[in-house]
Amino acid sequence: MSAGRTLRRVGELLPYRVDVAEEVLTDLAERLRRTRLPDEVPPAAAEDWSQGMPLAYLRGVLDYWQGGYDWRAAEAEINGYEQFVTVVEQQPIHFLHVRSPHEGAVPLLLIHGWPGSLVEFLDVIAPLTDPPDPADAFHVVVPSLPGYGCSVPLVGQGWNARTIAPLFAEVMRRLGYDGYGVQGGDWGAVVAYNLAEQFADRVLGMHVNLMNVPLPKGETPAPPTEWMRRVGAAGGGYDAILGTRPQTMGYLLDDSPAGLAAFLIEKFHEWVDPARSLAETISLDRLLTNVMLYWVNRTGASSARLYWEKRIAPKTQFPQSYVGVPTGVANFPGELIRSRRTDAERHFNIVHWTEPSQGGHFPSLEVPGAFTADVREFFRPLRLSAGLAKVTN
Repeated sequence: MSAGRTLRRVGELLPYRVDVAEEVLTDLAERLRRTRLPDEVPPAAAEDWSQGMPLAYLRGVLDYWQGGYDWRAAEAEINGYEQFVTVVEQQPIHFLHVRSPHEGAVPLLLIHGWPGSLVEFLDVIAPLTDPPDPADAFHVVVPSLPGYGCSVPLVGQGWNARTIAPLFAEVMRRLGYDGYGVQGGDWGAVVAYNLAEQFADRVLGMHVNLMNVPLPKGETPAPPTEWMRRVGAAGGGYDAILGTRPQTMGYLLDDSPAGLAAFLIEKFHEWVDPARSLAETISLDRLLTNVMLYWVNRTGASSARLYWEKRIAPKTQFPQSYVGVPTGVANFPGELIRSRRTDAERHFNIVHWTEPSQGGHFPSLEVPGAFTADVREFFRPLRLSAGLAKVTN
């Protein structure tokens, strides 16, 4: 991976291309060839994931990774978009910057989560930047969270959702955007909450597909989601281990491509809308491109540290004061956590709330059409404030 030259000045935006050295791919191929798989207690059914990813499924993933998947094609797709890396508070931040061809497009920050990456948004960049109606156009900025993708190395401790928000606000300032919209899911939603609170004068509107707010003591929680009923206490296992032992997990995830793929892809299987299978929802090529961004950047440990930081500073998961920025929520049916609108309104200025018929935790990958339509619908009335969206460079 290369930014072309050494970062010399704080504030400098350096053009970037994903360019994985051939020896890295050769090493990966050798590791995959030498994978040592565990045995398996015969499952109750062929598709039994109750103990984790079935052995037969992983074998299929590894076979395709070695014999069918084309990283160079994925690399070329990513490099088809303008990319930069810049240093903010000593932390490198990588991002895609895709300008719309249409006059008056509104800047939109798309923020991914875990176990995702910028790959989450590859299917929605074109429809957002060049829509059928030019009045719906956005200039899209897709940053990688610190310690994720090409935003490496992770510099120091203390990077949580609240401290990451100013990094992304600074990226937008350096791009010349006085005002912009924000969209996020998973960690991206939590960073968006903090952006909208801390930079209310710059955020035109906030759209999220994960709404998770605390309840007052003694109040009855929302009914459990389908995901909660399906996985129960087991669903939080990843959070517990990443939040307490990110370094130990890093040794496993950064040394074994098979282990990394199993750990990440299992979450996609478990977190998509259960009404459809993973195979019907997200292509194996997309899943492996996401895994590759973790592998080639060695971010197993660094991405996990965000969970460790959350345990140290749990209040960073929620706004510290009421967020008056217009807020839109797409409450997809397969989402892990689905707060009620009445609960969300205690914390946010909710002006848009939809209940799509399909989609889970990764809607921009699962149902890109529905995702894009909801983002457009939310921002249409807010474009009256498009004076905030001018570009000054």
